[in-house]
Amino acid sequence: MQAIQLTETGGPDVLAIRDVPDPVAGPGDVVVELRAAALNRRDIFLRKGVAPSPLPVIPGSDGAGVVRTVGAGVSGVTEGDEVIILPSLGWGDGEAAPAPGFRILGGPDDGTYAELIAIPAENVYPKPARLSWEQAAALPLAGLTAWRALMSRCRLVAGETVLILGIGGGVATFALHLAKAAGARVIVTSSSDEKLARAAELGADFGVNYASEDWVARVKELTGGADVAIDSVGSTWADTVNCLAPGGRMAVFGGTGGGKVELMVRPVTAPQISILGTTMGSPRDFAGLLTAVEASDWVPVIDSVRPLAEAVDAHEREETGAHFGKLVLVP
Repeated sequence: MQAIQLTETGGPDVLAIRDVPDPVAGPGDVVVELRAAALNRRDIFLRKGVAPSPLPVIPGSDGAGVVRTVGAGVSGVTEGDEVIILPSLGWGDGEAAPAPGFRILGGPDDGTYAELIAIPAENVYPKPARLSWEQAAALPLAGLTAWRALMSRCRLVAGETVLILGIGGGVATFALHLAKAAGARVIVTSSSDEKLARAAELGADFGVNYASEDWVARVKELTGGADVAIDSVGSTWADTVNCLAPGGRMAVFGGTGGGKVELMVRPVTAPQISILGTTMGSPRDFAGLLTAVEASDWVPVIDSVRPLAEAVDAHEREETGAHFGKLVLVP
C-alpha cells in the first residue's frame, strides 16, 4: 500500500509517500480500507519531533473507511462495514482519566495517512450515515476532544454561555457546533475578522477580535461572565479565568500559545472557578458524540480536501493557522 511514512523529523518536506507492506489483521483486529483521513495539530508536533515517537511511523489520528479484513475473535464487525475510527487506544474502563498505557493513534502506532490501517476492532464504530467520507474522517480526534471538554468535564447545560478561544481550528469549530446544539449561547475569539464572520454564520452569538480590542473586557461586557470556557492556548489561562462568572468552569488542553502558565490564586479561589484538564476521550465519550451527531443537522467544517500525496501542502496550511475547519487527505 501507499502511505505517508515519517523516517525523520523536520519540516513538511519530510512527509514522503512510500510503498509499505499491507497491514495484517491480528487477533481482535480489523483492517480498514481508508476513504479519508484528516489532520490535527498533533500531526505537526509529531513531524517536528515535539511529540516524540519511534520512527518510522505513519502519522494520522483521524480516519473513516470500509472494513476489508476481520481478524480472529472479532464479533460485531464484518467485512464491508462502513466505519469511523476512534483514535483513543487503550483508554480503559474508567471515565475520570485514561488508564496507564493510553496512547493516541498515529504515533507510536501507525496511523491514518495511508490506504489501509490495522486497528483493534473495538476502535471502529458505524460511520454516521448522513456524513460524507470526508466529514466523517474530520470528526474523531477534534470532535471527541470538544465533546469531552464541554459535556463530560464542564457538564454544559442549556442556557449557559460558552467562551471558545481561537475559533478556526478543528476543536473550536466542533465546540461551537456542540454548544449550540446543546442550547448554549456562544462567544468566540480570533485575531481574524474573517474567521469571526465565518463563526457567526455557524451560529456564534458574539465574536471578539483579541488583536484589536481588550478581549477580556469585551467578553465580560457581552456576557457578564461566561459559564464555561474552552482554552487550548495555554498562555491565556489567567485572562480566561477573568472572563468567567462565579462558579465558572474552564476546560484546558494543548498549549498552542505556550506551555508555561502563571496564575494569581484569588481570581480562581474566591469565585470558585474550576480548571479542568482534559485530553481526547473515552469510548463512552465517543459513543455520546456519535449519538449527538446523528441527532443533529450540523456537519464538520472542512477547510480543504487534498490527495494523500499532497500532505506537505496540507501541513503547511495547518501550521500557518490560516485554515478554518479541518484539512482532509484522501488516499
